[in-house]
Amino acid sequence: MNRETIAQRLQEGQGVLGVELGSTRIKAVLIGEDHAPLASGDYTWENRLENGVWTYSLEDAWTGLQQAYAALKKDVLARYGVKLTKLAGFGVSGMMHGYLPFDAEGKQLAPFRTWRNTMTGAAAQELTELINFQIPQRWSIAHLYQAILNGEAHLSRLAQLTTLAGYIHHQLTGRNVVGVCEASGMFPIDSVTGDYDERMLALVQEKIAAHGYAWRLRDVLPQVLPAGADAGTITPQGALLLDPSGELLPGAAACPPEGDAATGMVATNSVAVCTGNVSAGTSAFAMVVLEKPLSRVYPEIDMVTTPSGKPVAMVHCNNCTSDINAWAGVLKGFAQAAKLDVSMNDIFTAVFNAALEGEPDCGGVVNLPMLSGEPIVDLEEGRPMVVRTPQARMTFANFSRSLVCGAMAGLKIGMRILDAEHVRIDSLTGHGGYFKTPVVGQRLLAAALNTPIAVMETAGEGGPWGMALLAAFCVRKQAGQTLEEYLQNCVFADAASTLQAPQPEDVAGFQAYTERFQQALTAEKAAVELQA
Repeated sequence: MNRETIAQRLQEGQGVLGVELGSTRIKAVLIGEDHAPLASGDYTWENRLENGVWTYSLEDAWTGLQQAYAALKKDVLARYGVKLTKLAGFGVSGMMHGYLPFDAEGKQLAPFRTWRNTMTGAAAQELTELINFQIPQRWSIAHLYQAILNGEAHLSRLAQLTTLAGYIHHQLTGRNVVGVCEASGMFPIDSVTGDYDERMLALVQEKIAAHGYAWRLRDVLPQVLPAGADAGTITPQGALLLDPSGELLPGAAACPPEGDAATGMVATNSVAVCTGNVSAGTSAFAMVVLEKPLSRVYPEIDMVTTPSGKPVAMVHCNNCTSDINAWAGVLKGFAQAAKLDVSMNDIFTAVFNAALEGEPDCGGVVNLPMLSGEPIVDLEEGRPMVVRTPQARMTFANFSRSLVCGAMAGLKIGMRILDAEHVRIDSLTGHGGYFKTPVVGQRLLAAALNTPIAVMETAGEGGPWGMALLAAFCVRKQAGQTLEEYLQNCVFADAASTLQAPQPEDVAGFQAYTERFQQALTAEKAAVELQA
């Protein structure tokens, strides 16, 4: 469409908005009828470690969301010469899991405990044994039950437990709902019913009642909705929350709010059986849509769902690119001290490109990028470190490769289980900041998993675009059309992508690196035990 046609469509209220509250950015993306992004806006924020808890304030969430939307409006005006006042639909996404409790009046009862916290080991283990289903530490039910075990006073007033996306959606629409993929990171889902598993709910409810609480878990958790379901409309109060200028009119249709796992699946067209994707940014996770159940429960594998409720095996690592970012900051400081005009983008590009010049096993240099705890390698707290023997070859290329490989070593360890289970994967698509530099992350992930990795040209649009696609499906789907059909036929039919096959020398080198990585974890754990 040309500029004039787009402007007319936007004035008619045909644009669809997707917003995502990610771990480092809050981003808003507006798409048109062909699903291509028309405008965007973002806001940078960071989690904070307060009193031993990784958290964000909800005030910061609203500030960021409003500024991201304001930037998007400014982008629309600059590109198309019109004010954005009406939307056809919208969707909200955010970091999955965590703990956001409220009382009956909507008062927040405890600071937001994010997915990054690893303080719920006792609760997660007890619940896993109780229901014979893997409950990761970051899941909402693990945080809730740990609060019960801790005897936290606020629980007597608990009326609502939700996620960040669920909270924002509730404030914008008045509906206490979440999408089924988001819900599957709160409590186990029955893929037959598309709702919380009733048997498991009953077992956990008995435990809760035994501690003397009168509220029922079913009532506290948000309602579960599949992709495409009616999740309300933006209210007059919600419109003012998103756009304090008062220019946005209420009434836009809302799709169910989802987590970043769902938007990653959608943005890479990985919602069909035997497809999968790897999201690599602050955290890293691989998601594979299963054709049959796993043979048993694995502590390293989370069972979640697609946005339409299909079972998904998820390998999640809390740590990925944050340590690369930290070292890039060190290199930026060196450049400034040397009076060199080098941008952060230049530094990231140099590090990633140099990684391909390093030795396949990184020359014996090992990077442990653990800023926070990492359950997949049984690490309760993080101690980022670089280790090497006196014989290691510490060159810039080997160091760079150790950073890029270290970001994926944990994921490789977890994915071995799916390989042993003979899980069929027809395609695996990468997305996220790890793949921003062409070829490098894609090639090294192919080496880590010993499987071809595709990256779509649209992958850079990321989660907020995936959320906008879910909103578009909600308002534009045909009768009887599934999400899988909509994405394949209406969005990705002509999508271009690149494919990197694993190279034997890279595969062997990454395997040797991973063996050293696992040996070096002994030093990591010792540092944690000694509180060094």
